[in-house]
Amino acid sequence: MAIDFAKLRKELYTAVLSDTLDALGHPRQAMRPFVRPLDDSSVLFGRARTGLFMPIYHIPPGENFYELEIKLIDDLKTDEVAVFACNGPTDRIAPWGELLSTAASYRGAAGCVTDGLVRDVRQIRAMEFPVFHGGIGPLDSQGRGRVVAIDVPVECAGVPVRSGDLVFGDVDGVVVIPQEIEDAVLAAALEKIKGENRTRDELARGLKLADVYAKYGVL
Repeated sequence: MAIDFAKLRKELYTAVLSDTLDALGHPRQAMRPFVRPLDDSSVLFGRARTGLFMPIYHIPPGENFYELEIKLIDDLKTDEVAVFACNGPTDRIAPWGELLSTAASYRGAAGCVTDGLVRDVRQIRAMEFPVFHGGIGPLDSQGRGRVVAIDVPVECAGVPVRSGDLVFGDVDGVVVIPQEIEDAVLAAALEKIKGENRTRDELARGLKLADVYAKYGVL
């Protein structure tokens, strides 16, 4: 089904998506909690475009160090999310900063998720571009880590990610929805939100939690 990313960014949240994935038999889709948003108000939702980093310790003379990284960023499309897997947490590789944020934002990308470091934090926050990171540090990736493949299956902060999978992030964390189950997950999550809203309304009117849980089965 066609996805209205702008609408669902406002309606969904990671907790309900994680609960829904649990219920459908996919309990390992939430990234490890060290991955955090640069801005707690950020909400990220889009389709993954993956980049796989590996550590390096020198640059061969004449090599275009950033070739694959540039290729991925220049090919980003509306509502896509750059997912840079660095085998984090790491204190060496900072693959994302202001210039990549600027280029990705211009192309309509939905944001970036990395288990590596980010830098240029003040500038990215001023842009209000959603970035979820595995730490903050000033180091350039050059000479420390490089993209060795793009649009390949990766693992980012403990979760397998493939290009085309859905990625949702907010202040609670980041979840990945495999593309082949996305319709079922989104439909079930929206239905669960309705149940949570009914539960909240009745609790706010003073009903006992046990009675409301027995009625709706939502907690």
